[in-house]
Amino acid sequence: MNIENITQPFIKIFPGDFSGNPMQRTTPKVLFAAIAPVGFDQPELIAFNEKLSEEIGLGKFEEKDLDFLVGNKLPENIKTYSTAYAGHQFGNWAGQLGDGRAILAGEITNNKGEKTEIQWKGAGATPYSRHADGRAVLRSSVREYLMSEAMFHLGVPTTRALSLAFTGENVVRDMMYNGNPQDEKGAVVIRTAESFLRFGHFELMSAQREYKTLQELTDFTIKNYYPEITSEGTQKYKDFFESVCQRTADLMVEWYRVGFVHGVMNTDNMSILGLTIDYGPYSMMDEYNLNFTPNTTDLPGRRYAFGKQGQISQWNLWQLANALHPLIQDEKFLEVILNDYGSYFWESHDKMLCKKFGFDQLLTSDEKFFIEWQRLMQELQLDYTLFFNELEKYDDQKDLREQFENVSYTFLNDEKLSQLDNFIKTYHSRLERNIISREKSLELMRKTNPKFILRNYLLYQCIEEINEGKTDMLNKLTHALENPYEKIYPDFSVKRPSNYDDISGCSMLSCSS
Repeated sequence: MNIENITQPFIKIFPGDFSGNPMQRTTPKVLFAAIAPVGFDQPELIAFNEKLSEEIGLGKFEEKDLDFLVGNKLPENIKTYSTAYAGHQFGNWAGQLGDGRAILAGEITNNKGEKTEIQWKGAGATPYSRHADGRAVLRSSVREYLMSEAMFHLGVPTTRALSLAFTGENVVRDMMYNGNPQDEKGAVVIRTAESFLRFGHFELMSAQREYKTLQELTDFTIKNYYPEITSEGTQKYKDFFESVCQRTADLMVEWYRVGFVHGVMNTDNMSILGLTIDYGPYSMMDEYNLNFTPNTTDLPGRRYAFGKQGQISQWNLWQLANALHPLIQDEKFLEVILNDYGSYFWESHDKMLCKKFGFDQLLTSDEKFFIEWQRLMQELQLDYTLFFNELEKYDDQKDLREQFENVSYTFLNDEKLSQLDNFIKTYHSRLERNIISREKSLELMRKTNPKFILRNYLLYQCIEEINEGKTDMLNKLTHALENPYEKIYPDFSVKRPSNYDDISGCSMLSCSS
């Protein structure tokens, strides 16, 4: 790999701490701390993303590159560091936070001039580890490696994953926070993104009243990641905030399209570029439930439930607005943009649902239709992805129960079948209002509704196999997630088997890494 071409533009511009001290501490008035990966004596490669490596300019993998993938024996051109940020966690101000398990190698530029940041996750403690060890376990690393790539191939803005490797050491974790810590295999993921900047980076500088650095950080972000913004002065920062709002809303709509639930939408987990970032206790939706949260830490309030993600993203943007206020200094403008956010989000959301149903345009009456659909989905416990797959191939000459019984997580008795039958009749009446042909309508549905989603129970099976030294499941899942709009493995395109209902990691998870 071409690791000699990695550079560190970020640390050349912003104030930082070069002491290299990994001990947990506050680092006021700086945005990063220089820190080296801990290094591992017996690493073992599990997976390497060759297509991504070529795409971002790192090139082909050679055996000697394993050291780089786990942070060992780094060349002199790579000056590693972790960044400081702040954030609101579960609605409360948490003060200074930072990259507790993430260490940045720097930036690589490909032959198209596109720049990508490269970051280890699980390579050791940083000053921002909050008394933790900075390591990561296999299960969380597999989940991040596979899910970030799954989201990319689904067409959802996201960070990506370059490699997954065993560290050769065990890590102690209390997975369910119930006083039962256990040894687990340690692992390191390399993840990539155009930038890992978060809302929290801006919140930290604003909270510390480091307004000069805040302005420099915002100028840096606009210049490098929002080139479409050409205005000057205060207007530049207004345009920036409005663009961040739009990208964030667009991301939320994409999450709803594929049925993704993040689980920890703290402001420090919100990308300033509108990317899906930090894959912790996430889940793809099995049975449709607006109140579903995959995060045990989010109980009982369910702040980050599936149906609340649009609302929470707006709340997080209010916090970003407060952070950027010293640069914008126009409360009325910020209020207008944030109040308009809901209108933009819901219009975009409903247009997305139209595509899922094969409608060529959004009608005023569709709001009532969508509400009826949501009620049906929850009352009949219908699988979100599989329902639309069945809707595409619905045949009124076939038995209704036979067509939909494998889509529901409850028995479809006569009353429920009647509800379903009435809805489908309403649906077909709505289809008649399309201008496009039925074939064009089906084509729209096929492009919008995935045939494969990376469900938690599949990840659980994969993790179990890798723990046993097997990679067949990993390879199959990788192939499937690269082609999510095709039904490559029919056994993957089924609802969650009932024997996985109560197994930790198959439906709900904790924030434990």
